Amino acid sequence: MSENKDPHVAAQAGSSVEGVKFVYDFTEGNKDLKDLLGGKGANLAEMTNLGLPVPPGFTITTEACKVYLDSGEEPAALRDEVSAHLDALEQRMGKKLGQADNPLLVSVRSGAKFSMPGMMDTVLNIGLSDKSVQGLAKQAGDERFAWDSYRRLIQMFGKTVLGVDGDLFEEALEKAKEAKKVTVDTELEAADLKKLVTRFKKIVKTEAGRDFPQDPREQMDLAIKAVFDSWNGDRAKLYRRQERIPHDLGTAVNVCSMVFGNLGPDSGTGVAFTRDPASGHQGVYGDYLQNAQGEDVVAGIRNTVPLAELEQIDKQSYDQLMQIMETLENHYKDLCDIEFTIERGRLWMLQTRVGKRTAGAAFRIATQLVDQGLIDEAEALQRVNGAQLAQLMFPRFDENAKVEQVGRGIAASPGAAVGKAVFDSYTAVKWSRSGEKVILIRRETNPDDLDGMIAAEGILTSRGGKTSHAAVVARGMGKTCVCGAEELEVDTKRRRMTVPGGHVVEEGDLISIDGSSGKVYLGEVPVVPSPVVEYFEGRMHAGAQDADELVEAVHRIMAFADRKRRLRVRANADNAEDALRARRFGAQGIGLCRTEHMFLGDRRELVERLILADTEAEREESLKELLPLQKQDFVELFSAMDGLPVTIRLLDPPLHEFLPDITELSVRVALAESRQEPHENELRLLQAVHRLHEQNPMLGLRGVRLGLVIPGLFTMQVRAIAEAAAERKNAKGDPRAEIMIPLVGTVQELEIVREEADRVIAEVQAASGTELKLAIGTMIELPRAALTAAQIAEAAEFFSFGTNDLTQTVWGFSRDDVEASFFTAYLEKGIFGVSPFETIDKDGVGSLVAAAAKAGRETRPDLKLGVCGEHGGDPESVHFFHEVGLDYVSCSPFRIPVARLEAGRAASQSQGSDHR
Repeated sequence: MSENKDPHVAAQAGSSVEGVKFVYDFTEGNKDLKDLLGGKGANLAEMTNLGLPVPPGFTITTEACKVYLDSGEEPAALRDEVSAHLDALEQRMGKKLGQADNPLLVSVRSGAKFSMPGMMDTVLNIGLSDKSVQGLAKQAGDERFAWDSYRRLIQMFGKTVLGVDGDLFEEALEKAKEAKKVTVDTELEAADLKKLVTRFKKIVKTEAGRDFPQDPREQMDLAIKAVFDSWNGDRAKLYRRQERIPHDLGTAVNVCSMVFGNLGPDSGTGVAFTRDPASGHQGVYGDYLQNAQGEDVVAGIRNTVPLAELEQIDKQSYDQLMQIMETLENHYKDLCDIEFTIERGRLWMLQTRVGKRTAGAAFRIATQLVDQGLIDEAEALQRVNGAQLAQLMFPRFDENAKVEQVGRGIAASPGAAVGKAVFDSYTAVKWSRSGEKVILIRRETNPDDLDGMIAAEGILTSRGGKTSHAAVVARGMGKTCVCGAEELEVDTKRRRMTVPGGHVVEEGDLISIDGSSGKVYLGEVPVVPSPVVEYFEGRMHAGAQDADELVEAVHRIMAFADRKRRLRVRANADNAEDALRARRFGAQGIGLCRTEHMFLGDRRELVERLILADTEAEREESLKELLPLQKQDFVELFSAMDGLPVTIRLLDPPLHEFLPDITELSVRVALAESRQEPHENELRLLQAVHRLHEQNPMLGLRGVRLGLVIPGLFTMQVRAIAEAAAERKNAKGDPRAEIMIPLVGTVQELEIVREEADRVIAEVQAASGTELKLAIGTMIELPRAALTAAQIAEAAEFFSFGTNDLTQTVWGFSRDDVEASFFTAYLEKGIFGVSPFETIDKDGVGSLVAAAAKAGRETRPDLKLGVCGEHGGDPESVHFFHEVGLDYVSCSPFRIPVARLEAGRAASQSQGSDHR
């Protein structure tokens, strides 16, 4: 472990370190200690401090977990600290852990800094044994309850701590219900549960090779180690990669005195939200399950009742819960997700956290809290993010389409998902990797289904509610989800689903699910644009009487972001149509116009003639024909972006990309020769393809090198830009052209091209009688350019970082090859947290960007700095570009709103840091 002055971090395995505290009572912590106590422990402490009814307990810190994971041993001081806190807990409760006549039972639960629902381990009812189960029965006056609690302990302990296949316990439970001819476990009687305990213990003995431990302290110690170990479990690591949670945080462990929701009809357990996590609307949202323990609700194995029904079941507890929910939301100033248990009419709070929510709910809640005066605009920006905004821009189902609805469940996580039905995670992953879109259908999901949930377009379950595992995880991932569609009969063994009316959906059949309405359809339902996209395109107006409330919330948040942000946002656009759309989306200019896209289509023949030219006269003739076409391109572009900057990159790719494929051309020539048909032009083309062929064209004759080797090529493009600007200016327009030279590696290349460009611009000015101010700059996309930025800035008025190519050249990757070949393995092995082409590599590529920006401005203080790779629209990368002082980012039109939002969030965060 690295050296740290904090005494909490100074521990070494196998030794006692003075001043290090590994265990905190719930009365000692607070919500700001998430790094040390984990989210669950910090919030249990906070609720205790607020005077809310929290069962007493203590938290083992994340630092103890880190020591254990680093060395394989617990800190030497940990056992004594746990013993001291356990003694204090026993004195407070007036019971001893696992004693025969009056047993104290505890739960051992994980609690990382960031919520990882269902990904790590929990064990309830620790302290029960063959002796103490009798004492619990006597203590509770309920023999059935005691044996039910014991069978739960053996089941959870066996699976979680001893590694026994959980299906073996489930199968035994199902057989017990079949023998009794009942359908739910609450209908099993004490005698049935005694037999089940015996069966469960035999399963443990057979599968684990040892007896179920009867010593309560051994149970607790083994459970604590199991929670530590679960931090590095496969599903936890997969979830962290998906959610970009650091792998070195470790988990805290919470040891909490048990309260029981399975003591009869006056007991129960539930999950509540202070607002609807799917829509953001205020009201009473959550699930309640009578005569149950907490895991029963989130597991979705029994269908719950809506939380509102608790008012009829137990009004006193309901009223108290409503008061606590209001207290917590006002205290945390956010949507809170709450777990609670009622034990014989007494309410206990087991957990609270800032709740996961859908993208739409996030925007609505942020604006609601501003209106309530709980947060300000700057904080509202931190409650949403660009990934959520991107989700809101996805299409939705066409309400006017002819559909065949076959079911309806709970709208757990919005979106319009279409795919082939699959019934297990393995198939979902396998088919997805083959390019198929799939819908994962389960009775209920569990943490082992995570990889399939990630692979699927959407998730459909026949059990569970808005607080089930499927719903919570899907919302966190932004994945479409419909839960609790009870009329659908899911048969995972036969890989089929029977819908009302008897129709059977087999694996591979297309279905559509609507996570906004909960509706399930047969076949593929067509989609239409999102109202948020319609708003950005000007087809839906915020503030109108009939405005969509989601659109109104997005409008307000975007207004907050635009007021806060320093970074300007431009578009990557190559034609007037894209430019106009980008402008509607809020673009403040064009940061990258790729002129090579203008050379395709009908102009390919002209380019071929240029490449095949044998003489200077032939080459000049081809360029002369291309000039007016290029000029018209730029006239249209300047018109669409009038008054805003337009950065035009001169031709970048190798010339052979404009010629036919070598294999296809070779076949054409061979066929023509065999038929004795004329093929002179094809033969010349083939010779040119061979002449221009390069082993690695990305590092060959392209960009500025092409402009220096092919006389007149860049000159023609500069003239077209200058003449288009002059024409537009003479028509009372306001063209703001910027000429960008690609792939510069040394200042001498830029100086030569610039000298010729200045000459051409001067000629156009003289001929048109119009003064032109055309900035000339370069793309920084080679490591050498970044390292010599101070020199290059002498000849450049602006830098635009081409981070796609810069990433390729820094890493030595050919993007087209490596993403398909080994990136998946690198992501799975944790070498990458995310693809460096998706989010900028701050340590490598990012350090070059930062150094080049600094060096360039030292040479030329007014140097304009931007970025035009795909990173310009990536949320995390936008924050980095703000931090290093760039002036603008440029991205595809569809990502402009995301970049605008993240630029505002970045500015708001940095201002908040400055204030702190």
